[in-house]
Amino acid sequence: MDDALERLKILPYEEMDDILLDHHRHIRKGFPEVIYGSGKTKRQIREAVRGLMKQEGPVLVTRVDEKTAKTLQEDLKGLEYDPLARALYYLPESPLEPENSPREKVLVIAAGTSDLPVSREACLTLKLMNIWYEELVDVGIAGLHRLFSHLELMEQARVIICIAGMEGALPSIVAGLVGCPVVAVPTSTGYGSNMKGLVPLLAMLNSCAPGIGVVNIDNGYGAAALAAAIVRSGGESV
Repeated sequence: MDDALERLKILPYEEMDDILLDHHRHIRKGFPEVIYGSGKTKRQIREAVRGLMKQEGPVLVTRVDEKTAKTLQEDLKGLEYDPLARALYYLPESPLEPENSPREKVLVIAAGTSDLPVSREACLTLKLMNIWYEELVDVGIAGLHRLFSHLELMEQARVIICIAGMEGALPSIVAGLVGCPVVAVPTSTGYGSNMKGLVPLLAMLNSCAPGIGVVNIDNGYGAAALAAAIVRSGGESV
């Protein structure tokens, strides 16, 4: 009873100086509030993480540099850091079983190795959300034969997250080959005329292939959250 009252005391949110920690997020969305690390002080991140860890669920902090991560890991035991995804995270000792079948996984496709930071952010988010996933890397349109050798894997996916920079053409090709939803993620990978991801963003928004949803530039977390919502909504893939 005391434990229940303690949990109810901080609902729907917990006030922590200049932070209002949304403890209702898990009830509404099936996953706790995610902390966007960029622009926050170490103290702000520390207090937010500490508040979330008390709820004994997964914790994710995106866009954290290595120096900040090291300091926070010293203060908060149990935090892990993925330098490629640039994310701090905490997994409870007994994570839940994945919610979808391993044969109807989310497939994360990265066009090039330079897109890996965004791809790993998406993969880490799916892991914390208890969603089966598989990652496919360096299958961009400069060598399409590399993609075509994985057609069977693509056809098994419930949702495909397709990540590409440069001219951003890969999601259109993938969406034309499969019947499942495709979440397209433009990245800032590319030379000057890529315009820091604006060119692939516009290319993906203007795709003629049906079944594509587009998230913001470099937004691996947002793509994973959308893919997880599709998986949880049920229904069979085509």
